[in-house]
Amino acid sequence: MVSGQHLAPTTSLALCYIRAFLAALSFSYLSKTLSGTIMKSSITQIERRFDLTSSTVGFIDGSFEIGNLLVIAFVSYFGAKLHRPKVIAVGCFTMALGSLLTAMPHFFMGYYKYETSSHTASSANLTSSINPCSQHQDVNETLLEVSQSGCEKEPSSYMWIYILLGNMLRGIGETPITPLGISYLDDFAKEEDVPVYVACLHTIAMLGPMFGFLLGSLCAKLYVDIGFVDLGSITITPQDSRWVGAWWLGFLIGGVTSFLAAIPFCFLPKSLKKPEEDNDKTSYGLLENMRKKLTLAQNLNSGKIVSLSGHTENIFCNMEILSNRMYFTFLCCSLLQFNSFIGFLTYKPKYMEQQYGQSTSKSNFLIGLTTLPPVGIGIFLGGLIMKKYKMGIIGATKFAFIMSFLAYVTTLLHFFVGCENHVVAGMTVSYEGKPIPYHENAIFSECNSDCKCASNVWDPVCGDNGLTYVSACLAGCTTSVGHGKSTVFQNCSCLAVSSSWTGNNSVTLGQCPKSEDCSMKFIYYTVIQVISGFCYALGVKLTVYQRLTGIPAPVYFGALIDKTCLKWGSTSCGQQGACRLYDSNAYRYVYLGLSAVLRGPSYLIGILFYILIKKDFQNKKSRPIVNGGREDAPINKEDNCKIKEHLPGSSDVENESCI
Repeated sequence: MVSGQHLAPTTSLALCYIRAFLAALSFSYLSKTLSGTIMKSSITQIERRFDLTSSTVGFIDGSFEIGNLLVIAFVSYFGAKLHRPKVIAVGCFTMALGSLLTAMPHFFMGYYKYETSSHTASSANLTSSINPCSQHQDVNETLLEVSQSGCEKEPSSYMWIYILLGNMLRGIGETPITPLGISYLDDFAKEEDVPVYVACLHTIAMLGPMFGFLLGSLCAKLYVDIGFVDLGSITITPQDSRWVGAWWLGFLIGGVTSFLAAIPFCFLPKSLKKPEEDNDKTSYGLLENMRKKLTLAQNLNSGKIVSLSGHTENIFCNMEILSNRMYFTFLCCSLLQFNSFIGFLTYKPKYMEQQYGQSTSKSNFLIGLTTLPPVGIGIFLGGLIMKKYKMGIIGATKFAFIMSFLAYVTTLLHFFVGCENHVVAGMTVSYEGKPIPYHENAIFSECNSDCKCASNVWDPVCGDNGLTYVSACLAGCTTSVGHGKSTVFQNCSCLAVSSSWTGNNSVTLGQCPKSEDCSMKFIYYTVIQVISGFCYALGVKLTVYQRLTGIPAPVYFGALIDKTCLKWGSTSCGQQGACRLYDSNAYRYVYLGLSAVLRGPSYLIGILFYILIKKDFQNKKSRPIVNGGREDAPINKEDNCKIKEHLPGSSDVENESCI
């Protein structure tokens, strides 16, 4: 009985309260997954807005798990003694505060000034003509002075730290929601209703990532300073690598959602009267067990596999768990799997942008539309198949391994559907259009030698010959017509040196699009993603907490991605900004290769895990039945957990209560 239960509401009222708690908890699940996905979908936008490297923005993304680790021990140990609904409410309020803090830098940094070699182009009238070549000859020193003056007046370049702190605060706030919420249901709901309630929670939680990526897609399509600047003067499009969408808007929406999720918990009681008391069937309280030990165990398949723990009150009894060969093998396998998974997911939108020339908005939209639904269907069918064929622990392990390995093999097909590099004159190809090794000095040529162009500016233009030039100046252009996005530069001398080109010598703003062949490969990539995501989810339960993988994976994935950068942007202070152009081939091999290298060895460890678990199960079957074969005889808690691990019909909540 829970302390103070004599003050609990009556049974009928308790049923109303438990349903209200379930509704509130479901909404909190939706809000936390929504906010987490908004961060994932905004990674590229944050990187460009704050001129960060991929490794730095990966560290920002991993700060969520840092915040979680800071308080998980406190929540696990003291949670049983506190008012659980109010603790969850505090957590939701904290998440809301973290989301709002993440969005705050936008309102203090001033307007976004993207990198361009001709600032006057956006404000020029339709009749004026700009000479990109002579512009840099005449006012190069003046522009430098203005840039340095503006640099001194700009806010600190470390405003991204507020995003890191906000994300960490959001991680702190999310910590109590799942353990305290599930334990509250476990303690006060009917035993037969708990599995249904938990299934509802996971189902609703799956909607969060879908809505999050769709919301991220909408925000990425809107210009970062929408409502504050004249959009007609903006010369870049969402396909441009300098484009920054309204990343802050998603965090404001996520913050409001988390705030609303907190309100119902403030009015729920500390304890309730359980509708049906049955001490022999009631599972052990999850929270009381977590108070006794800080678990690192993870559920696999249908929650049938959990870790064993010692009997001591000290949380350091986890060393006993780590000494278990079967658990340690499973832990190593999971760490490799989810390091690969987290790193792959974090930079997936960016990969789609750089490899296939998609905009951030379209990348997020396709992830939300084509990846998450197959995952949800896979999880549902996986549970249905295991239930239909009444898979035991051995069968479930084998099924999970086969489906996960099939997904891994399918993922390897990504290596064969990549696109070639952007054809950029002086960087990936010569000005004649022939492939060359990358060298920064190659951007200068005889055709633009009279222009004295800046080498550190990225303001790409697309020539009529299909080549992209770093700037209109480096294309040798001398005149222009039009205004804003419709500006066309003409009399570009470098187009004339292009082999077999006899057309107009004019260029338009922005990079040239990828080839039609690349568009077809993108379709193949999407199909492979759908199939591999479905197979992976079919065999593996994805509701595992990745606390040990969510911190380092985005950092070292980002660090290796930075190595593939061909052209770094520059800030108004003349310092290095975000990467504007990547080596597509190198990016593909690094991004996909690192993921494959991490996942590959996990299957060798998985085979060892299967052997150990099969041997352990056979040994248990060969032992004599304890307690004289009496089913209702009292047994100690650890033995009860061991038995539940091998019961095909035992619920997730029953297994989780053994952790």
